[in-house]
Amino acid sequence: MPRNHVPRIVVTGVGAVTPIGNSKDEFWQGMMEGRSGGAPITRFDAAQFETRFAAEVKNYDPLLVISRKEVQRMDLFAQFAMSAAVMAVEDSGIDFEKTDRERVGVVFGSGIGGMWTYHHQQQNLYERGGVPDRISPFFVPMLISDIAAGHIAIRYGLKGPNYATVSACATSSHSIGDAFMLLQRGNAEVILAGGSEAVICPMGIGGFNAMKALSTRNDSPSTASRPFDKERDGFVMGEGGGMLVLETLEHAMNRGATIYAEICGIGLTDDAFHITQPAPGGEGAVRSMRLALEDAGLQPTDIDYINAHGTSTPFNDKSESAAIRTVFGDHANTLSVSSTKSMTGHLLGAAGAVEAIATVLAIKNSIAPPTINYSTPDPDCDLDYVQNGPKHRPIRAALSNTFGFGGHNATLCFKAFQE
Repeated sequence: MPRNHVPRIVVTGVGAVTPIGNSKDEFWQGMMEGRSGGAPITRFDAAQFETRFAAEVKNYDPLLVISRKEVQRMDLFAQFAMSAAVMAVEDSGIDFEKTDRERVGVVFGSGIGGMWTYHHQQQNLYERGGVPDRISPFFVPMLISDIAAGHIAIRYGLKGPNYATVSACATSSHSIGDAFMLLQRGNAEVILAGGSEAVICPMGIGGFNAMKALSTRNDSPSTASRPFDKERDGFVMGEGGGMLVLETLEHAMNRGATIYAEICGIGLTDDAFHITQPAPGGEGAVRSMRLALEDAGLQPTDIDYINAHGTSTPFNDKSESAAIRTVFGDHANTLSVSSTKSMTGHLLGAAGAVEAIATVLAIKNSIAPPTINYSTPDPDCDLDYVQNGPKHRPIRAALSNTFGFGGHNATLCFKAFQE
């Protein structure tokens, strides 16, 4: 389809449940303050674990938007999903009574799904003698990753495209990318897109500890997530959810919607190299960013800010920095690059959506969020990482990177909205 006939797609609403704030405004304020979500684990007794801290969502009350009966039948990841969705819908101002619900979809993913549900049901099975009738009839509906999208559709009566994406840490960036393509194709006029995760549980922490992926800075949880810093020793597990309301520009304009930013390009690739390590030099990330720029019709010099994947792991931060150098050349020296994971921890399947929200808010407010806990420069990471405090600057266009186990790479390109 000729580019001038492809619908423009805009962001009209956002909702976030994060370790540093349970609303769009709280999340933004937390980033502006450089607040860390890292703290000792409270969800279970982690005394015997190598890592005893995480970035948990705090002061969260699902009953603000979900009935008590529904809460009992929804895993925590689905509760985060519903809360983020309700906030995003309210933020968008969309009235579904005046909208063709067959033209509204939900694409919402989770990297792992209902891990807490599996934990509790497995305990029921073995602690009660292995009798299978102790398994809840809600076990499977609470466990499966796609159920969050189903719950959201049921709540609002949305009958358009509806499914989940699953691609590890790239999950919700793929959700947003799929929504973007569906809207461009004319399969819908509005899509709620995002992701959620809730795996701060014994098997979640234990599993990532076994991989040696998590920081073990137990004496200082609030400074453990330190992307691009030479002393980084692994990522900090986070949890939460993020939702964006995407619409065709025509639909948004017709209803007088407030527009945060325009999503103008996506890049999706795979490393085909290793199940957990990035390809040397960030080769797959290079192609992902270049494809996003090409799709957006932008030049590298048009980009002012990159919300980096920036996990605080030795391999990722080095390879992503090298990839940015390769794509942007000399312009890399004028870019602002930050990892909001330094504050939120790594939200796994929710990371892409929450970081996309950070990116569109950065464009809207002309402020690049900081990378906190940066103290010791790494010669392999030599960009402007917006160290330890936000930077006020015009942001005409920005990229949001997410890379997942399995070699999955996703880059989203957003730009300031102009009619």
